Amino acid sequence: MPDSKPNSAERLQQLDEEQIIAPMLTNGELVQLRIRVIALENLVIALLAEGSERQLERVREMATYILPRPDFTSHPLTIKAATQMTGLVDKALHFRLSPS
Repeated sequence: MPDSKPNSAERLQQLDEEQIIAPMLTNGELVQLRIRVIALENLVIALLAEGSERQLERVREMATYILPRPDFTSHPLTIKAATQMTGLVDKALHFRLSPS
């Protein structure tokens, strides 16, 4: 008879986000996280600077997609994320237009 107990991944899927308690990050972990985000942002800018017009347009489409739709509650972090995405495209364009 197969064991009917859910495995770890199944148990995690059953939890709501509010039930998952994340441990507090130390100052050192927060610093490392900021460093990684800065590195990733610059990596994305470099990749977008070499990307096609269609790829740049796709990023703008995705930014529009995550913005709140009519009749839905606006969330400030989502709006900031969409703004950040279009900002990355704008920065990439700066590097694309600058002489080498």
